[in-house]
Amino acid sequence: MALRPVMVNIKALDASAVGRFWAEALGWSAYSPGVTVYVGPPGGLVWPDPVVLGVDVVPVPEPKTATKNRVHLDLATTSAAHQAELVARLKALGATPADVGQGTVPWTVLADPEGNEFCVLEPRETYRDTGPVAAVVVDCVDPRAMARFWGEAMDWTLHEVTDDHAVLRSAKGVGPYLEFLRTPDVKTVPDRVHLDLLPYPGDDKAAEVTRLRALGATDLDLGQGDVPWTCLADPEGHEFCVLALS
Repeated sequence: MALRPVMVNIKALDASAVGRFWAEALGWSAYSPGVTVYVGPPGGLVWPDPVVLGVDVVPVPEPKTATKNRVHLDLATTSAAHQAELVARLKALGATPADVGQGTVPWTVLADPEGNEFCVLEPRETYRDTGPVAAVVVDCVDPRAMARFWGEAMDWTLHEVTDDHAVLRSAKGVGPYLEFLRTPDVKTVPDRVHLDLLPYPGDDKAAEVTRLRALGATDLDLGQGDVPWTCLADPEGHEFCVLALS
């Protein structure tokens, strides 16, 4: 048994506005199947998408704090001109420059209209076939431990692991990467951005949740009440949800 990540969950005061921003940013479409705004490839809502990780924007009453998110998106570009054009277009859509202590680097750090940080990367061969989202990046204390947990939790393949960096990607070799970066700070506030995982057809969600607890996940009460998904935290406290097959 193993789970698959199906979307990146972003909390927002104005889910419609943030959903529209990310749809325009990624060249995708915004769909409103319920209270959330789901952003995925154009051509009609397909969920779960077989390749990409969608973006699900969820309305919440609390604004983002000044604290830097510990989970963010890296966007891919194909050339220096594409990077410059994308940065300019994102700023016109409402993105603002963000200083997270990056110094002088070849990528550009921006924040969406509600302050969620993301990076527009310089062209990198590694990300030439990922689609618009190159990677979901998670700050952590111990990338090796994160690789062990998430490598067992999901059916993705571990590509690289060092003391400073761990990289996973779908075993099909498609879509974005999931990367864990060692950072000196520790988690102090709830994540504004997190992953949602889904069992495969025929797998038992309760059994998957039990398996995750045995791997080191802990139960999480966010005031969600009686819902069909299960909220958990990984061994470093990053929140994630295990969704139910509809």
